[in-house]
Amino acid sequence: MTVPMAQVILHEGAEELARRTAQRLLDTLIARQSDGHLAQLCLAGGRIAMATYAEFATLVPGSALDTSRLELWWSDERFLPADDPERNAGPALALLARSFPIDPARTHPMPSADGIIDAGASAATYAKELGDTVFDVCLLGMGPDGHVGSIFPGHPSSEPTNQPVIGVSDSPKPPPDRISLTVARMNTSAEIWVIVNGAEKANALSRALAGDDKLPAGHVNAQGRTLWLVDDAAASSLPYFECSL
Repeated sequence: MTVPMAQVILHEGAEELARRTAQRLLDTLIARQSDGHLAQLCLAGGRIAMATYAEFATLVPGSALDTSRLELWWSDERFLPADDPERNAGPALALLARSFPIDPARTHPMPSADGIIDAGASAATYAKELGDTVFDVCLLGMGPDGHVGSIFPGHPSSEPTNQPVIGVSDSPKPPPDRISLTVARMNTSAEIWVIVNGAEKANALSRALAGDDKLPAGHVNAQGRTLWLVDDAAASSLPYFECSL
């Protein structure tokens, strides 16, 4: 099994990866809005994603991006209280809000653990809110084990399901309770960008790009473009090609 329509774009180090991905994201969202379209962006968690959001926030002021026509979603979340700094949504929104107003009506963080509803019930609530929304860009990270979102290899979270959003229990990574889009739901996106940095992810990246079906990342495949935005450390196990332009 191979992953069709996938393109790997190499960057020299994590800083360049975050900077260039932020510029690519801004340009893509502006292009999507050019005909009055409401841009739908699905955000990921993780250090490289947060570095990308920090760069993105510096680019937005003075740009052609209409932030009032930008809708924000999340690919996964740690099922923790809303004010817990380990959640994905809070820190990301805090970064973005420094540079432009965040419209609560167009911002859709996954439910928190402040109430009595468990992660599974919260996932069903988010699925209803999401409906048939198609993400223009779905950002994902990838772990050294090849997980994306909170879909982990060899774990019940990666078992087939017809649910678009699931609650995850006994996660291999803390915290144990999470909410995640399924890979099948991620794959309804117009574009998926998987942002990967670090030598510890080199083996998983190589396997995922070869379509290893044991890894959730090996199943990632958008309706349009699938971009693997990687740094040189993460790409160290990939075949080497020299191109002349």
